[in-house]
Amino acid sequence: MPHPKRFLPPMTALRALESFERTGNVSQTGLEMGVSQSAVSRQLRLLEEYLDMALFIRDKRSIKLAPAARDYCTQVRGALEQIGTASLRLKANPAGGQLNIAILPAFGVRWLAPKLPDFVANHPEVTVNLSTRLRPFDFAAEPFHGAIHFGQCDWPDVAYQELMREYVVPVASPDLAKTLKGSALKDLLSLPILHLETRPNAWETWAQTTGDELECPTGMLFDQFASIIQAAIHGMGAALLPTYLIGTELKDGRLVALWPESRTSIGAYYFVWPKDEPSYQPRDLFVTWLAKIREDAGPKDMDR
Repeated sequence: MPHPKRFLPPMTALRALESFERTGNVSQTGLEMGVSQSAVSRQLRLLEEYLDMALFIRDKRSIKLAPAARDYCTQVRGALEQIGTASLRLKANPAGGQLNIAILPAFGVRWLAPKLPDFVANHPEVTVNLSTRLRPFDFAAEPFHGAIHFGQCDWPDVAYQELMREYVVPVASPDLAKTLKGSALKDLLSLPILHLETRPNAWETWAQTTGDELECPTGMLFDQFASIIQAAIHGMGAALLPTYLIGTELKDGRLVALWPESRTSIGAYYFVWPKDEPSYQPRDLFVTWLAKIREDAGPKDMDR
């Protein structure tokens, strides 16, 4: 149901509020908006009239935002940013065909980005916009048509297109690997252990695939693969890393595998989108293209 008109103040008044909250100054707000101080004051009063409440504390010398209005201003700023982003994307592709995708940074750079030129060449009418999100989110609250998801099919209310299974191996720098006293799992875990923030149970899951059980080993925590790979290269600890990300580092010897080579997988990458959302042509084209990419890739290529 549309919001009643009385709850939708004029855009100029909302812009004035957002600017004033940042600057705390009517004069600076006027400079940002290209209007006079009196025009800013009128817009702020107009906003109060629309909402039928006082948003500001005024005296003879100053005007301040009332505490109760700060949360409102934060939400207004978010809405204005979304409108600005939508306008920018429309300007970039006035014919339509926007496809907004949330990606995982490492997978986006190493797997998706090299393949995207093919999609763009075949569908020049579609503009693909990529933004980083490290964890699942609510599609209703984020302006995305789809997202890259890693793990299992455990994101509720979405449709799935599997892209690639991920295979992992424990690795370390050559110097650190030389300190191992044996080849058992307990020997490996005697090394400093590195963890990825978004995969807190990765070591336990991997151990289970080898037939062992272990409690989560303590160690340093990293938020992205790029940083944990560099930490492993520089001898800071052993890391459990996807083989598709470290092929070069293993080949040139900056990293060495600490476990017999195997096809151990702790999850897969998927493209997901709202299951009950109406069909959207740019996304439909993208899903069809992804399916073809997967079909064309041979079994040995699915982890690269």
